[in-house]
Amino acid sequence: MSAATRRGSRCSIAWTGTPGTNVRIAKRVLAARTENFTESVIREMTRLNALHGGINLAQGFPNFAAPAALKEAAKRAIDADINQYAITWGAKSLRDAIARTYAELYGMSVDPETTITVTCGATEAMISTLLAIVDPGDEVVVLEPFYENYGP
Repeated sequence: MSAATRRGSRCSIAWTGTPGTNVRIAKRVLAARTENFTESVIREMTRLNALHGGINLAQGFPNFAAPAALKEAAKRAIDADINQYAITWGAKSLRDAIARTYAELYGMSVDPETTITVTCGATEAMISTLLAIVDPGDEVVVLEPFYENYGP
């Protein structure tokens, strides 16, 4: 390894090889909070299922076609060149629809501009909520049984 080594807050980068054929090698330095991370139980169960030929109940594997209306809507969006990311709290039309549905189901008015955020699944919703309301040192009570991501 040559003397050409750079260190940043997140990684150490070095170059090795003969002049003109240097290869960049990066060693990632992770945050201390990741030291106790383990592989997902879902991945472990999926691997064991494949090994033993079981029926995988640890993960969703839809075995049905998407509804025709959804396929057509996706085609229309592609044909209309609607290919930009939505704003991070969700497309306005979706938030408006959620607010209308909430009002119809629960008889309660919610403001889609200030009280509705669309996330990419339950895990993102959970972590976003906890990051917004829990400070370091706060105590959080988790009831068992719980989804693996809720564990300490």
